Amino acid sequence: MISETASTKENIEFSSLEADQTAKEAYDDDQAYRNSSEYKKLLAHWNKSLDIIKDNLNASQFKTWFIPIRPIKWEDDLVTLQAPSHFFVDYLEQQYFDLVQKTITKIFGDDTRFEYEIRINENPMGSQSESSYKMPALNSQPFGSQGTLKFEAKGAYQPQIKNRNSNLNPVYTFEKFITGESNQLAFSAARAVAENPGRTRYNPIFIYGDTGLGKTHLLHAVGNHIIETTPETKVLYTNSEKFTMEYISAIQNNKISEFVDQYRQVDVLIIDDIQFLEGKEKTQDNFFHTFNALHQAGKQIILTSDRTPKELKGVDERLISRFQWGLTVDIQKPDLETRMAIIQKKSAAEGIEFPKEVIEYIAKNVTASIRELEGCLISILAHTSFDQRPLDMDLAREVVDPISNKSQNKELSVNSIKRVVGEYYNLEVSVIESKSRKHEIALARQMSMYLTKRLTNISLKRIGEAFGGRDHSTVLHSCQAIENYLVTDKTVKASFEHLLAKLKREYTPTHNTYR
Repeated sequence: MISETASTKENIEFSSLEADQTAKEAYDDDQAYRNSSEYKKLLAHWNKSLDIIKDNLNASQFKTWFIPIRPIKWEDDLVTLQAPSHFFVDYLEQQYFDLVQKTITKIFGDDTRFEYEIRINENPMGSQSESSYKMPALNSQPFGSQGTLKFEAKGAYQPQIKNRNSNLNPVYTFEKFITGESNQLAFSAARAVAENPGRTRYNPIFIYGDTGLGKTHLLHAVGNHIIETTPETKVLYTNSEKFTMEYISAIQNNKISEFVDQYRQVDVLIIDDIQFLEGKEKTQDNFFHTFNALHQAGKQIILTSDRTPKELKGVDERLISRFQWGLTVDIQKPDLETRMAIIQKKSAAEGIEFPKEVIEYIAKNVTASIRELEGCLISILAHTSFDQRPLDMDLAREVVDPISNKSQNKELSVNSIKRVVGEYYNLEVSVIESKSRKHEIALARQMSMYLTKRLTNISLKRIGEAFGGRDHSTVLHSCQAIENYLVTDKTVKASFEHLLAKLKREYTPTHNTYR
């Protein structure tokens, strides 16, 4: 018995030495790479990328989402970025994918792909401190004393995904979608379509609702389920802006027939944010014929919008009529119980148990959208992971109060106008305030100034100050530009009417409107 114990002890000591040696070799390899010219080149390019990203975000966003990222390898046009958790990457992909992708291709080169590596440090022989938390084996992959999970960005090469030309994000599935009274009908209809695409009464299915409530998640979930169950089915996901840009490019390059074939040979066509077709008459005409061809062939069409078909302005009546052929269903803001369930499920996915009082506090005070709720969770997780903060009510209040519904003054102000316009154009407020002259940014800035002049009693001088220190003549020019657009551009007119209605519906004008 003594000899067996001694032998076991020797084996443990040998295994320990072997593990230490392996770890040392890995460490030495890592150090050698970090001292190499290749790594220094990677670091220099990444720092240039961060400079661009920083200019497009406010200080808090940049610190929370990009300071934690570490560049670890650049090989064969593939950049690997290390991130702290799968949930972190999920949110980063939702909110900042376009910014990261465009920046990396600009700095590293047009052919550059990128991926995320999530590293999990676990010591099964030791105990965790209170400031750390356990991570589950993501995607059921085994981990040793140190494990890694490669999570490729949406724009990167993804060999593990079936039907990878579909543009679908595998992160979004039905299993990860939290249902409640606010979205149950939309979820059930989407599930029915996914089980039997093109062969239900729900064709097309038109899902509408405010930004950040889960419409895009449902679209990807439908597509992913179809590909998983019937891999031979051709699924294509896009949004109306990309559809428009591809159509314009096809005209410019004399490739209309290729463009038409791309969209008419699919079995399931999924188009997000169809409202951005407003005012684009020739694009609408092409989509009208594409819609007819697919529908007559029994193919499934799925659309989303931020409003009902009847509320779409500058859209051909023939299209609006067809949008209503199948099922029109809305997604509303989640109720308290659903918000609590979302927090619990998201935190559980990270291996963290949130205190009950923290869950309730977040759910009661962050009500605008699921996207905002997820952002709040990520911020809390970042503080606990990077700043070694305990997950308690003090931290919850610090993160939640600045964005909570109780702190948001519903009185109309220049800041509330900038927020609403930014959400509509999918731009950060800091970008609207910036000096960028890009058309889409300049238009959003001009629209914000015009709405501020229309709806508040703020002087031109104060409006200019609120938009990056511009003078009153710039404000006058911006207002005149929008006035001209309202007469000549149906798209801008429709956008203005939508924003005006939203601001009047959600905010109350007051005499003191500068804040």
